[in-house]
Amino acid sequence: MTTTMNLTFSGHELDTSSQAFRMMRSSIDLVDDTEALRHRIEKEGYLYLPGYLDGDEVMAARAVMCEKLDAMGMLDPDYPAIEAMYNEGLTESFTPALAHDNAPLMKLLYDGRMMAFYRMFFGGPVRHYDYTWCRSIPPGSGTHSHCDIVYMGRGTQRLYTSWTPIGDVSFEDGGLILMEKSNHLQRLREHYGRKDVDAYCVNQLDKNGEARKQDPKFGVLTHDPVRLRKTLGLRWVTHEFHAGDLVVFPMHTIHGGLDNHGRRIRLSTDSR
Repeated sequence: MTTTMNLTFSGHELDTSSQAFRMMRSSIDLVDDTEALRHRIEKEGYLYLPGYLDGDEVMAARAVMCEKLDAMGMLDPDYPAIEAMYNEGLTESFTPALAHDNAPLMKLLYDGRMMAFYRMFFGGPVRHYDYTWCRSIPPGSGTHSHCDIVYMGRGTQRLYTSWTPIGDVSFEDGGLILMEKSNHLQRLREHYGRKDVDAYCVNQLDKNGEARKQDPKFGVLTHDPVRLRKTLGLRWVTHEFHAGDLVVFPMHTIHGGLDNHGRRIRLSTDSR
């Protein structure tokens, strides 16, 4: 599968030649082979599982999220809310309120096939984080490249991110993009990967006794993903996604979100 569309990431047009870019490799054929899945994610830095989740459950969660966005006045009233056509007013890419009182989303992410996958993958009981990271990316926006370890560096190291598109995500909408095999970059682990999330959070006071201000650049690995790829010599991977798809990756895999060139708000979740 190839794309003729110009893909941009943090405002930079990506090189989509074979040495710089490829489509994500599906691992759905390995879904019942635990050892093969473990080997694939360690080698490639991700698992792409198209159609693994229940698409109807995804759309039920999307309906609730879109109802909330519509109530906030962020959706174009000339279209059905489920289309998530952008109106105006959405300035934050993180909208945790979309997970509140959203029973279908909780069932999708923390029950059923999602948790069954992790019980199989870990070979025993699992626990998910209580917080759900909801992303609602409006037109003109994306997500800068980063690794999750700088936000999740405490507690267990047996931790993975589940990226779940809440509805279909075309290239135009700008979905998840990963740098394959970047989980092996030892220098990244020893420098960037040692950042402390308390440098970002506001739960501490500064020397004047006031709440520390958030650093908007915290966690961003680079604003120039094209240069980063050339420096590292690895490839970016992405895909067009559909309701029911799932991508799993470890804490040291470099990733981000392509720029949204469409009219819809791109909806997805990160759960750990």
